[in-house]
Amino acid sequence: MRFQIRLSGCKGEPLLVGDLLEEAIKIIRQRTAKGIINLNTNASLPDVTEKLFRAGLDSIRVSMNSAQKIFYDRYYQPQVYSFDDVLSSIEIARKFNRFISLNYFVFPGFTDHPDEISALRKIIDKYKINLIQARNLNMDPDWYTETLQLKTLSPDFIGVKRWIADLSRDFPFLRFGYFNPPEEIVSQSLKLISNS
Repeated sequence: MRFQIRLSGCKGEPLLVGDLLEEAIKIIRQRTAKGIINLNTNASLPDVTEKLFRAGLDSIRVSMNSAQKIFYDRYYQPQVYSFDDVLSSIEIARKFNRFISLNYFVFPGFTDHPDEISALRKIIDKYKINLIQARNLNMDPDWYTETLQLKTLSPDFIGVKRWIADLSRDFPFLRFGYFNPPEEIVSQSLKLISNS
């Protein structure tokens, strides 16, 4: 039997109902150890994230437009959490040896800029990110450029194709994809992390 349960909030952040999710995960795990329970989240509440992993959560997908705090803050404008909270949730996932993917918003000219690449590399290396789900932002590029104040960036971007190739070469445990992977891929990926 194969299945995957995705806990996500299209209209809000699922961690805000952490007690309900914790109870649901416990009930599922009392009935079966099979399948993947994944959380799509902004990873804003590390304490809740840890409770869910303790309950039996298998995988986390963290939405992120930038690996740099300044640009993350300009886009998300967090009020009651910080970029450090997001990183703490990712660190907790690694502590539990769970599958970590980034729902990473790609904007050519920024995502593939050396400063952004350097920041992302640090996160990949420190937390051993398993998967990057590269997402097209599908928004007005002028609005995004103005919101993030990108006009001051140098034009030294390397191109998204090379960005993928370089990261794939330098981090053999890292995958690129668009969907949460099945159980077999998750297991393989976690073994690669253990052996790296």
